[in-house]
This record gives sequence, C-alpha cells and structure tokens, in this order.
Amino acid sequence: MNQQFQDKQLTCEDCGKPFVWTANEQDFYASKGFTNPPKRCPDCRAKKKASFGNDRGGFSRGGFNDRPRESFTITCSQCGKQDTVPFKPKGDRPVLCRDCFQKQKSA
Repeated sequence: MNQQFQDKQLTCEDCGKPFVWTANEQDFYASKGFTNPPKRCPDCRAKKKASFGNDRGGFSRGGFNDRPRESFTITCSQCGKQDTVPFKPKGDRPVLCRDCFQKQKSA
C-alpha cells in the first residue's frame, strides 16, 4: 500500500446500515484515482449493479434510469428507409438509419 489507510465505518445511503470500508478497499480506490468513499454497502452495490439494464434491456447511464428512453422517427437521408434514433434530429445534418450508419461506421 502506498499510503497508510485505516478501516472506516460508513453508513449506506440506500439501506441505512453501517458498513466497513477497509484499508485495502481504500488503497484500491486510490489506485484507480477515486477520491470519494462508496455511498452504498457491498450488498446494495451488488443489487444496484445487478439491476443495471434489466428494466430496458440495455445498459443504463447513471441518473437516466428513472426516465424511459425517448426515440424519434426519422427517414434515412441515404436510403429513405424509416427508422428510430435516440436523439431529436435538429435538421441541420443528414440522419441515417441503423443499417446505413453501421455501413458508414465500418467503412
């Protein structure tokens, strides 16, 4: 260990139970560049990690979990096929369907 860490008693923000943040865990966090202690106990962290993506079939990004993903219908600028995209087109750029986007991406 680079620094001298000592076990710390923390309280889980989800369940309210106390948990120990060990010196080894603190050293690991520091080696990854993390500066904040965990907010959840190991059980609640595992539950949260297991629930990622289960409600929508994909991986979610942080605070967006509570909102349904919005999609917008477009007509592909390249082939004319109708498709949906996860952003609202502004109209200042061409918008591609999934197939044309993948073809362009791999080219």
